[in-house]
Amino acid sequence: MTLIEQEILNIGRTTIHAEAEALSVMEQSLGEEFIRAVEAILNCRGKLIVTGMGKSGHIARKIASTLSSIGTPAIYLHPAEAEHGDMGVITKNDTLLALSYSGETSEVINVVRFVNKLGNIIIAITGNNKSRLANTATIHLNIGVEHEDCVLNIVPTCSTTAQLAMGDAIATALIHIKGFNASDFACLHPGGYMDRR
Repeated sequence: MTLIEQEILNIGRTTIHAEAEALSVMEQSLGEEFIRAVEAILNCRGKLIVTGMGKSGHIARKIASTLSSIGTPAIYLHPAEAEHGDMGVITKNDTLLALSYSGETSEVINVVRFVNKLGNIIIAITGNNKSRLANTATIHLNIGVEHEDCVLNIVPTCSTTAQLAMGDAIATALIHIKGFNASDFACLHPGGYMDRR
């Protein structure tokens, strides 16, 4: 192995270690707000609207997809599209799950303002307890990380991993509470390998 190859390997391992450490800190910080978030989604009489912009938007889309696959009606709403008419998808019985690491993303804040006027429950996943999103939300899940694992400390790495893990934690809790089983899963996945399993 050349020195350059060894350096590449070391960088990869460092990144994975940093993300694992961030998740370990988040694991210890889970508490009452997480319970409230899961119960709010469980008791939602409408659908779960999941929104986020940029990298958080990609994670939000994945969370919505995961929740739908376990029988929790969820859709991803692009916050910029919402500003141009797609707010109409939100109804009085829906719950909003909003992702923004800074908690200050303007497009997400505009969706939150609209939902707040309806009086719906708003669950926020941010890395900033003092942000507008955290302070406006009914329930706030803090996924703040000490640093991003890049030389600039800017490119989302640890923070997006933390967002994804929080979404998976919510989904897994719902699976257990609802008693969702393999038969239920197969009904929602009628095609492909998963159904055959």
